[in-house]
Amino acid sequence: MKTIWFLPLVFLYFGLFSFGYCKSVSARPAVVNVGALFTLDSTIGRVAKIAIEEAVKDVNSNSSILHGTKLNITMQSSNCSGFIGMVEALRFMETDIVAIIGPQCSTVAHIVSYVSNELQVPLLSFGVTDPTLSSLQYPFFVRTTQSDSYQMTAVAEMVSYYGWNAVSVIFVDNEYGRNGVSALNDKLAERRCRISYKSGIPPESGVNTGYVMDLLVKVALMESRVIVLHVSPSLGFQVFSVAKYLGMMGNGYVWIATDWLAYMLDSASLPSETLESMQGVLVLRQHIPESDRKKNFLSRWKNLTGGSLGMNSYGLYAYDSVWLLAHAIESFFNQGGKISFSNDSRLKTMEGGNLHLGAMSIFDDGMLLLGNILQSNLVGLTGPLKFNSDRSLIHAAYDIINVIGTGFRMIGYWSNYSGLSKEPPETLYAQPFNRSSTIQHLHSVIWPGETLSKPRGWVFPNNGKLLKIGVPNRASYREFVSKVRGSDMFQGFCIDVFTAAVNLLPYAVPYQFVAFGDGHKNPSYTQLVDSITTGVFDAVVGDITIVTNRTKIVDFSQPYAASGLVVVVPFRKLNTGAWAFLRPFSPLMWTVTACFFVVVGIVVWILEHRINDEFRGPPKRQVITILWFSLSTLFFAHKENTVSTLGRLVLIIWLFVVLIINSSYTASLTSILTVQQLYSPINGIESLRKSDDPIGYQEGSFAEYYLSQELNISKSRLVALRTPEDYAKALKDGPGKGGVAAVVDERPYVELFLSSQCSFRIVGQEFTKSGWGFVSI
Repeated sequence: MKTIWFLPLVFLYFGLFSFGYCKSVSARPAVVNVGALFTLDSTIGRVAKIAIEEAVKDVNSNSSILHGTKLNITMQSSNCSGFIGMVEALRFMETDIVAIIGPQCSTVAHIVSYVSNELQVPLLSFGVTDPTLSSLQYPFFVRTTQSDSYQMTAVAEMVSYYGWNAVSVIFVDNEYGRNGVSALNDKLAERRCRISYKSGIPPESGVNTGYVMDLLVKVALMESRVIVLHVSPSLGFQVFSVAKYLGMMGNGYVWIATDWLAYMLDSASLPSETLESMQGVLVLRQHIPESDRKKNFLSRWKNLTGGSLGMNSYGLYAYDSVWLLAHAIESFFNQGGKISFSNDSRLKTMEGGNLHLGAMSIFDDGMLLLGNILQSNLVGLTGPLKFNSDRSLIHAAYDIINVIGTGFRMIGYWSNYSGLSKEPPETLYAQPFNRSSTIQHLHSVIWPGETLSKPRGWVFPNNGKLLKIGVPNRASYREFVSKVRGSDMFQGFCIDVFTAAVNLLPYAVPYQFVAFGDGHKNPSYTQLVDSITTGVFDAVVGDITIVTNRTKIVDFSQPYAASGLVVVVPFRKLNTGAWAFLRPFSPLMWTVTACFFVVVGIVVWILEHRINDEFRGPPKRQVITILWFSLSTLFFAHKENTVSTLGRLVLIIWLFVVLIINSSYTASLTSILTVQQLYSPINGIESLRKSDDPIGYQEGSFAEYYLSQELNISKSRLVALRTPEDYAKALKDGPGKGGVAAVVDERPYVELFLSSQCSFRIVGQEFTKSGWGFVSI
């Protein structure tokens, strides 16, 4: 009897307790409520709606999962409005849902994630790519698509691959756009690239053409011709249309569109005029591996939509999100999880008015369901559905496509495993990890303007700050650098080298040449270099010699021309008259040679006359014998024989010396008689220093400083010369007529001078080793 009375009391107790404290459902309820929140009237929304409905049908008709429990999907539209999204999310919480598939927009996701965190209801978003939705701040937010962090890494690697250093970015000014651009900036910085200009477009609809035109005009004024477009589809097509009108879809421009354009190309047939405005654009699209399940579903999709609506990657991720949730719920039930909700005590204190806050409940086992979602490991239409430690899907990858004609062509892939490649990422996962730049390759691209040549990626900006570059306005040697008379332009070898170097740079260097000097005389190059330190110029271009005292105050580029000081002197021709045979040897040499002949003759006579009858006789005969013997050895025609050992030894040595004298004399005489002989009393800088003759140098050159300070030559001996004609006159006049004995100048000037003057030549070696460079600070 006690047992009979006890059982009703137990049932009454638990019934009252559950009514007063919480709402509870059995471990395996007949229906599990799930919400879906996205923008139904958008391209992604229309595709996702059908994909989610089909996924629910497939789950509910599959007896191997949930085992009799059905999924019930309730769909609401947020129209990408944070306020509406929050309201719809709160309405969901009144219906005891266990998860929300969505939202689609980043703005809504940020707001709804706060509600989800408080009520412990997981969000499975197939469309939000905002990289700032982190698992630390929003633990119940689960991204079932790829993050823009990966997409912007792909963009940055493309920019680096093609050798560009700066990009301009046009983005929609909301969480999706701003946070995507922030991620792009970080990824570019890792590769020593940068965003040189960025401009946001209001996210509200109805942005007029005039606003977009003003924005693109500002972009066109910038140096970068690589433009990344990270906007919504409606804004993106409007930007391309205006860019086409402004001529910004032509040769020299590069357009990189994020995946908003890819899903539009996949989902709908775009008008021909829209495609015409996007020719040559590079587009990123989330990579979906090929599989039989995917092919079967796409065939089924065509039957469902009649071909009026194409499938895109977001639709496939929406389909997989339902299956991912279904498997997580199955694991949830197998682990003893219950669908039960508790009232939030904090909301009870806020009840009042028409807000039914008490109807919202906390999902008691929400953490358990979230854990099962994150531990999922299955294969869907989009490939492996498995999360890494950052709660991102593994194997992030993108297709890189090139819009051409009425469609597009694949030029390669990007994945977080292999980087840029021509091969699909799934074929590379089994290979060893290798991100070396040598294996990064893409197929050829048809760029805007229908060209195969890779655009340089930048131009000189029209509104950038111009560098003030000082250029010497020379009066002489204008072949190296000179100002074009009647204009502000400069020409010459140095200018050609500078412009060629600037054109090779991967970034723009806006500059303006400013003349230094009046053009009537050569300016002081020392003053020109010093003007950089005082802020008059930002740099100096010209025939500026790199010398030690200048390197202490300014920086030089690498030398682009070799240079060094040389000595130029006049010369005279030596005549080849009747006495030319005496010129091979100097008088001193002739005297020494004659003395040696006599000495050798005497030595041989001393060694031979006692034992050799040929060296005996009267004194007169012996003198004649000595002279004849020594002179006849010159022609190896001596008739006297030597009999002593020492005499023969002396004779052998002497004959060898005579052979050398003969050979030297013959060679020198041949040269004198066949080659024009030039003569100058100065044979180098040392002989010039030892003399007291005046020395010429080029006006404004550093040669004056070097001669006076380094070589200690008196300034009274130095004569400034202005033009090549002054050089020639001073050298011809010589010191006796008020001229100079020599001119010291740099080799490039001297070689140009000697190309038209045949009466002068360089003597000695270069006595400085330097070069010409460009100057900056």
